[in-house]
Amino acid sequence: MEPKISPTEFYMSRMSLSDSSNGADDCSTSAFSDCNSDRSGEFTTTSSQARLRLIACASENSDVLIPKLVSDLQSSSIEVQRQAALEIRLLAKNKPENRIKIARSGAVKPLIRLISSADSQLQEYGVTAILNLSLCEDNKDLISVSGAIKPLARALKVGTSTARENAACALFRLSQIEENKTAIGRSGAIPLLVRLLENGGSRGKKDSLTALYSLSTVKDNKIRAVEALIMKPLLELMSDFESGMVDKAAYVLSNLVSVKQGKTALVEEGGIPVLVEIVEVGSHRQKEIAATILVQICEDSYTCRKMVSQEGAIPPLVALTQNGTTRAKQKAETLLDLLRNPRGSDVSAS
Repeated sequence: MEPKISPTEFYMSRMSLSDSSNGADDCSTSAFSDCNSDRSGEFTTTSSQARLRLIACASENSDVLIPKLVSDLQSSSIEVQRQAALEIRLLAKNKPENRIKIARSGAVKPLIRLISSADSQLQEYGVTAILNLSLCEDNKDLISVSGAIKPLARALKVGTSTARENAACALFRLSQIEENKTAIGRSGAIPLLVRLLENGGSRGKKDSLTALYSLSTVKDNKIRAVEALIMKPLLELMSDFESGMVDKAAYVLSNLVSVKQGKTALVEEGGIPVLVEIVEVGSHRQKEIAATILVQICEDSYTCRKMVSQEGAIPPLVALTQNGTTRAKQKAETLLDLLRNPRGSDVSAS
């Protein structure tokens, strides 16, 4: 059995919805990202009208402003659409109560249409506004049934770096509705999330890991992730103790090795030495999750047990039985029993 950690617990290690410096736009706290809202240019506007509206974002006049902005989203002018999407994004970011007001004012469908815009900035604003609206639990169903999943998946492919990161965050939010996990998997988002994991910046990697952890609780999505060649970037992150992502990558891996394809890919990509090293030199939490994964792959495979033994796992496992967390001690003891009796209780000799 893989370790139990809810997607929400996993994600809350990444972000704080009430963070006053970064807010939902960044999908992270300063512990994970030094990005802030300025990266998307919302404070560089110079027109007096825009300044007044930005001031209104922090005022009590949102009931007057929101309907006008929703109307502007459907303007024939790209500039008007950009300004409206930007300000809706800010309203949804800075005041939780505005998220419901904006959704009830009919903004969701026009914002989703913007996600498919050929204008990259308009697309980015649309993605981020949808992300900020999705922070309200009551909005998730509306966003899903309004058709946001496929455009968000497409933004992962063609959007700016910020749009890709925020699309990953938004898909995570929508994946908290269980039935959406299958829809997101079928949308083609998983290979694109794997691409972001492999090629994105630090924040993009964290955002994709978060979404992939949630999505990979569904069997078909686990297989999709493995087929998208997720194993190599996961193991690279787990091998890099300076990445700050060892734990999160390992939790994604723990989901994937519950299917045969995941176990096979882990072994083929050289994952056993990585896991043994973590048991030896990782943090208490990292040692626990690595030992848990090793038990998962060794339970029904003599070959894996032999490989783990040959990597010198027994001494650090013995140390873990003495110095680890309660769960780590249990897993280490189970694994030691398997290694000391490599052909016992085999389901498969493969």
